[in-house]
Amino acid sequence: MNTSSPNDLKVLPVRNAKQLSLFIRLPRLLYSHYANYTPPLDFQESSMLHPRKSAFFRYGIAQYFIAYKNNQPVGRISAQVDPNALRVWKEPIGLFGALDAIDDPIVVAELIKAASYWVQKQGMEKIRGPYTLNANSEIGTMVRGFDAPAMIAIPWHPEYLAGHIETAGLSKAMDVVSYQMQMGQEARDAHKIPSGMQMGTGRLGNITTRQLNMKEITRDGEILRQLYNDAWQGSWGFVPLTPTEMSFLIRDLKQMLRPEDYVLVEQNKMPVAVALVIPNVYDLIGDIGPTPSPLGWAKLGYRSVFHKFNSARVILLGISHAIRDTALGALMPSLVIAELFKRGEVLPYKMIELGWILETNTAMRNLIERITPEPCKIHRIFEKKL
Repeated sequence: MNTSSPNDLKVLPVRNAKQLSLFIRLPRLLYSHYANYTPPLDFQESSMLHPRKSAFFRYGIAQYFIAYKNNQPVGRISAQVDPNALRVWKEPIGLFGALDAIDDPIVVAELIKAASYWVQKQGMEKIRGPYTLNANSEIGTMVRGFDAPAMIAIPWHPEYLAGHIETAGLSKAMDVVSYQMQMGQEARDAHKIPSGMQMGTGRLGNITTRQLNMKEITRDGEILRQLYNDAWQGSWGFVPLTPTEMSFLIRDLKQMLRPEDYVLVEQNKMPVAVALVIPNVYDLIGDIGPTPSPLGWAKLGYRSVFHKFNSARVILLGISHAIRDTALGALMPSLVIAELFKRGEVLPYKMIELGWILETNTAMRNLIERITPEPCKIHRIFEKKL
C-alpha cells in the first residue's frame, strides 16, 4: 500500500471527450497487474457510462472525477442524483459509483470527498454507493469472491478497496450476495430438484410457462419490467425499473439472448413470476481483450451467434405480490429454479449465478442455500451523512 500526501493529489472533474475516455477505461489501467481481474469490453462500459449511451442520463444527473498523483491517473469516482430514487426512498440521498483506485486510502478518501461535495451542492444530505450509475445497474464493492470467475455486470474490486471506503468515513448500509448453481442432470439429481414447472390445471389454477418471443421482445420486456417492479416494491434500496432502462437493456442484450433465457409463469393467463438469464460475455472474450481487433470482433460475433457460453447470470427475478401470500406464491421460487434447471438441458450453461440478493432476504437465501450453501460473492453498499 502506498500512502499519498494530499499535496501530491488532484481530483478533477471530467470535462471533455478525452477525459471521459480515460474515465471509462481507467480500471483496466489500475488493475491490469491483478491476476484475478478480467477487463470488460470497452463498449460495454461505454454503454453504461457514456452520457449519450446510458439510460441513466435520460432522467438523472452525474459528474465524473479522476484523481491524479504526480499527473498520473490513480483513481476515479462518479457522483450522481437519481430523481427516481429520491421519489421512492423519500430521503435526500445522493449516490456515488464507479469507484476504482490504487491501494492508497488517501486517494479513495479524496475521491469520496469530491463526490460528497458535489451531491451536497445538489441538496443531498446523505451519500450512498457504489451504484454505477443507479440501483438497477452495477452495485456494491466486492468484499468476497475476488478469485471467482468474472461474471457479466458484476463489478470486481481489489481486496483493499472496501477497507479504504470505511477509512474515509462511510459505514455499511447493506450487503448483496450472489450464489453459483451448477447446472445439468447430475446437479439436479444431487439436489432432488423436480424436472420442471408443474403445468396444467389444478387446485392452484391453470399454471403455464413460456419462453421469450423474439418477435415480441419489446412486449415481453415490458411484462418483465412490470412484474419485477411489482415483486420488489418496498424492498430496501429498490428503485423501479423504467421503460427507458428496459429498452436500453433489450438493446444491449438482444443479440445474445435465446428464447430459453426467459422464464414467464402465468396463472390463468396472468403473469405471476418471471426470470431473465443473461449469458456471461466473459466466456467469449478471454483471447479477445477489451478493445477487439477486426478479427476479435469476428470471433466475438461467431461465438455469440452460436451461443458458445458456459455460464450465465439471473439478473431479474420477480414473483407478483398478487400470489405472495398464497400456496402458489410459497411454491413459486422453487418452481422457477426447477424450470431454470430444465432449461439447462437445452442451453450450454454449466453454471448460473443468482445475484444481488439482499442479505436480509432470508426466505430467498434459505431456498437457494438448500442447493448451494455459501455465497460465491458479496458486495457491500456504504453510506454516510453529509
